[in-house]
Amino acid sequence: MSDVQEYPEVFQEVRGALNPGRLKLQSNSVTFKNIKTGKVDQYQGSDIEKVHWLKRARGNCLKMILNNGTIHRYDGFRESDFDKLSSFVSKYYSSELEKIDMALKGWNWGKAEFVGNGLDFNIDNSLAFEIPLGNVSHSTTSKNEVTLEFHQNDDAAVSLTELRFHIPTDPTSETDAVQEFYNNVLAKADIIQATGDAVVTFTEVQCLTPRGRYDIKLYPTFLQLHGKTFDYKVPYTTVLRLFLLPHKDGRQMFFVVSLDPPIKQGQTRYHFLILLFNKEDEMTVELGMTEEELKEKYDGKLTSEMVGLEYEVVSKIFKAVTNRKITVPGSFQGQQGTRCVSCSYKAATGLLYPLERGFIFVHKPPLHIRFDEISCVNFARGSGNTRSFDFEIETQSSNVYHFVGIEKDEYGKLFDFVTGKKLRVKNIDKKKSTVSNVDLSGSDEEGGDHDAYLERMKAEGKQRDDGDEDDETDSSDESFNPGESGSEVAEEYDSNPPTTDSDESDSDSGSGSADLAEKKVRREKKEKERAEKKAKKEKEKKKKSKSAKTVSEGGRKRKEKKKSKREKGQPKRPQSSYFLWLNEHREQIKEENPGISITDISRKAGEMWKKVDDKTKWDKLAEEAKKDYVKAMEEWNNRERSASEGSDDEKKSPKKKEKKKKPSSSPSKKASDTRAGSGGVYKSKEFISSSDSSGEDKPAKKKLRKDGSESEKELPSEPDEATPNTSEDSGHSGKDGKSGSESD
Repeated sequence: MSDVQEYPEVFQEVRGALNPGRLKLQSNSVTFKNIKTGKVDQYQGSDIEKVHWLKRARGNCLKMILNNGTIHRYDGFRESDFDKLSSFVSKYYSSELEKIDMALKGWNWGKAEFVGNGLDFNIDNSLAFEIPLGNVSHSTTSKNEVTLEFHQNDDAAVSLTELRFHIPTDPTSETDAVQEFYNNVLAKADIIQATGDAVVTFTEVQCLTPRGRYDIKLYPTFLQLHGKTFDYKVPYTTVLRLFLLPHKDGRQMFFVVSLDPPIKQGQTRYHFLILLFNKEDEMTVELGMTEEELKEKYDGKLTSEMVGLEYEVVSKIFKAVTNRKITVPGSFQGQQGTRCVSCSYKAATGLLYPLERGFIFVHKPPLHIRFDEISCVNFARGSGNTRSFDFEIETQSSNVYHFVGIEKDEYGKLFDFVTGKKLRVKNIDKKKSTVSNVDLSGSDEEGGDHDAYLERMKAEGKQRDDGDEDDETDSSDESFNPGESGSEVAEEYDSNPPTTDSDESDSDSGSGSADLAEKKVRREKKEKERAEKKAKKEKEKKKKSKSAKTVSEGGRKRKEKKKSKREKGQPKRPQSSYFLWLNEHREQIKEENPGISITDISRKAGEMWKKVDDKTKWDKLAEEAKKDYVKAMEEWNNRERSASEGSDDEKKSPKKKEKKKKPSSSPSKKASDTRAGSGGVYKSKEFISSSDSSGEDKPAKKKLRKDGSESEKELPSEPDEATPNTSEDSGHSGKDGKSGSESD
């Protein structure tokens, strides 16, 4: 049995909200880390008095009861976890995991018992329900009733807000049962009562959230903000972190208090309390406690009178009373020597501070993003402005935060900080696997490293330019065509009366009206062809615009697929030392964890591999496998090289034979052409004269009118285009079926 048990999906009951987190049971301690806030609760195993196992709606509940009466509840366990937990608890915590039977009767009367910081309601000595008194925000009494009001749960669609207990009077009892019940609730409930004097009071402090000037009173267990309109009471248990951040102007300081749950005013939630101080302002305050009390309660961190700069005095007192560390900016330093960068988030300008373990943005709305909840970051080009860029942070819960308008001079500093913290930079260009520091101004002179984002921008610009060129050529084809437009002008004036000598000679021959009719028919034919051509181009353009993007993406994917595909017979890459170790221990992991999924096997194997101290064996095996792979690749490359040389020789030899055969084949081809030209395309004189009478711009047909033999040689010589012989053709042909020209 291992001495450590981890449960990644466990819910802890904290002030009415089930907060997800990771529960870690060790041999000497119990640790729960809240995923939402990052807060860690830890207590020693020796402090555990009892451990109970209860059935809940979310599965099963593990209830830890400590010696001091504090109760911790963890939900979300499976029934199969009982055996492992039982053996672990009995072995290390000197206690037994006891199953508690729940009351299944539907009664609404029973016995109320106060156990630790909880209220148990029992029916027939069986637990019906329990109330963590830390969830009670207010309690009142009225005759025989005690009313409990609970903190509002913002994450739940339906939540319990009020519960009333009717306590009957007992004439035999000397004490008032209602008052006793009420006092027990107040003793353990999370009810803030301003009793006694404040430790210290700060007057007229400027607050950015909630906005205004407030008097801040620090009590031993909570702080009070008293303003002109609103009044807030904040328990120190809700304070998560303290931040002290210098303003970019160098004259002011932000003091930020992170709260969970937040302070509420109506429907508004304030997760951060932001105070603003001037760097040069000083103050003197007197604490309402003696030196002995301060030394005993705060370990000498405070004195009865404190003098100094305002932000220093306030931060020291807050640190002592809340018992929280103060976070300040770390190693990051901007281009101008500042600890932050100016940017905008959701149309509000502010400052982004890169810290040692996260980012914080002040001030509207304030944000705190830890490194352990960041999935990746991305540097993006600023929209419409080359002097700035955008910084995007994506969390593991798929939330994306866009910080826009960061000056390009800050790119190098911010990129070095991100890579130094080993945050994954989102690589949008999948063809490139690395991203490095390159100035966003577009210059490639400084540094030879590759920037995936810069290359993507260049590729998109080139693609956009190519698309513009295509559009321009298409539009120019449609809007301007010198040949067609010229012909249109000529045809327009062809309808005018003839004025040249040639036209007069034609008119004298009596063919003027026939020419006009012929030109009109030809003009209509050209207009019809031009309209069809234009419609065809528009159709092709629409089809091209729809499919261009798909074709380009499909071709790029096919190229990438071909490049990434391993060639036939090529040796496989060697496995790393981790995979060699995993192949040997996979079955062992399955046996130790029956029913484990594939993803859980990988997660478990990664954790086990980190704990392996001596990895020399697997490193040596990996080195040997790599050497064998290099040797096999050399042999494969030699084989491929020799095969390619052999194929080149085979390709060269057929060409020589073809060159020798060409002269012999040409005479026969010429002979066949002459035969086809002389016999297959003969036209009679009547057909030639009738076809030539309709057109005047064909000089080849004019030759036919003068000399039939010459025109026959100029006609096409393809047998498929030969026209059938007329009656005159048959008269000129010889007995053997040859044409008249051949018989002559």
